[in-house]
Amino acid sequence: MSGMLLLADRGFRGFDLWRAAAVTGADLLWRVKNDAVLPVRTLLEDGSYLSEIVAARDKNRRADPIRVRVIEYTLGRDGNGTVYRLITTILDPKAASAVSLAALYAQRWEIESTLDEIKTHQGGPRLVLRSQHPRGVEQEIFAFLLVHHALRDLMHQAARQSDQDPDRISFIRTLRIIRRHVTDQAAFSPLANGAGPGHGPA
Repeated sequence: MSGMLLLADRGFRGFDLWRAAAVTGADLLWRVKNDAVLPVRTLLEDGSYLSEIVAARDKNRRADPIRVRVIEYTLGRDGNGTVYRLITTILDPKAASAVSLAALYAQRWEIESTLDEIKTHQGGPRLVLRSQHPRGVEQEIFAFLLVHHALRDLMHQAARQSDQDPDRISFIRTLRIIRRHVTDQAAFSPLANGAGPGHGPA
């Protein structure tokens, strides 16, 4: 979708997959293996360069190449750091510099924390979906995702009010607070609100 940036690790890079993702209108920022063939076509002012990718089946690099921008950098000290190579559909450094894209790619790993929040803490280590039907399982998973989104939105609002980075707010503490609050609310019978038998329209 236009206006979105899709990040992916190096295990997902493929010519056909890249082209299919780019057609959606989203910008792409994917890591590639260090042995990927990315010839330098144009050096850019921010240290990145324009190149092209082709399908693995195109040994002569002649059929329908796709233009990409390559960003290379090393994380680590004493020459023992990890080399990263990213390719992106954002070809203009003025739209997004190499430094900003490299910093943004590091945020991709937050998905691992998100999965841990949902599976380990929100659902619990012994979580078993109760439904015995595919549609019921989908409904349960969707509910888990909605609850997680609601919790994260609450954390975001709290961070804005206190002028903090949302990453500095503990998901586990937030979850515990909400669980206590929901438990307290559940202690009130709906009958007190006139929702029991004999109340409301027939």
